[in-house]
Amino acid sequence: MSKTVNETWDGKTKGSLLGYKFFVFCINFFGVWISYFFCIWVASYFVLFSRKNRNGLIRFYQTGFGLSKVQAVINTVKTFNVFGSVLIDRIALKTKKKGIYTHSFDNEKALKEIHENGKGGFLFSGHVGNWENAGNLIGERITSKINILMLDAEVEKIKTYLTQSTELEKYNLIPLKNDMSHLVLIHQALKRNELIALHADRVMAGQKSISVKFLKSVAKFPAGPFIMAHKFKVPITFVFAVKGIGTHYNLSATTPVSVYNSPEEIAESYVKKLEEMVISNPTQWFNFYDYYAS
Repeated sequence: MSKTVNETWDGKTKGSLLGYKFFVFCINFFGVWISYFFCIWVASYFVLFSRKNRNGLIRFYQTGFGLSKVQAVINTVKTFNVFGSVLIDRIALKTKKKGIYTHSFDNEKALKEIHENGKGGFLFSGHVGNWENAGNLIGERITSKINILMLDAEVEKIKTYLTQSTELEKYNLIPLKNDMSHLVLIHQALKRNELIALHADRVMAGQKSISVKFLKSVAKFPAGPFIMAHKFKVPITFVFAVKGIGTHYNLSATTPVSVYNSPEEIAESYVKKLEEMVISNPTQWFNFYDYYAS
């Protein structure tokens, strides 16, 4: 296997503090559309010089979709551009420019049904589109509070700057910890009838995993989220928020299910939905490493 490809995800946010400062300034003074234009050049830089991330995506499109090298490269370039615009949206949705964004929500009632059930629930998502942007879009329309479970691995200077320069997110962050203390916070949130949103499509080195057929090959998925959801026995729905045309987002949720026979069954159901989303939105796959590496 080529060592030029990033074979595992390291949990780190890409980009520099200077880059974030530039786009916060650009969004506030020139607007989102001008920021999209500048983003084309930034994305081009990463396509040319971020070799591991670029090669990881190319391999994904070749292995998962069976594309030729040329087709895979074209999709990779498009993906870097869309990813840049999604990151701009992430910032803009916490500024005065957020009013230009619109969204549709297929089966929003699924989240309301979970709230009415009174036990809280899990919202499983993945790195197709951006569920964080969805959290800022729907705001308080979902009566149950949304908590996002994720690695708190953003560079501290970047996170501090964004906190000082933009509005607060419309959700609560539960950081994953090695001491498993996040399980206590999850349990407490579910007792308060709150929602727990998490991504279940990235495996870090040393993590226990479940192998599932995904697109045209077999990939590994983190076992932890599925084991946790199975043990808590609360409703589970698979949710996604993909970027539409311009500043529109398409949100969707599956019908909540409370009873699964095993963590593997949850994983298989999740991967099936993830596959549907990737096929429908092939250039919104934001896992920049060799996804099928063994």
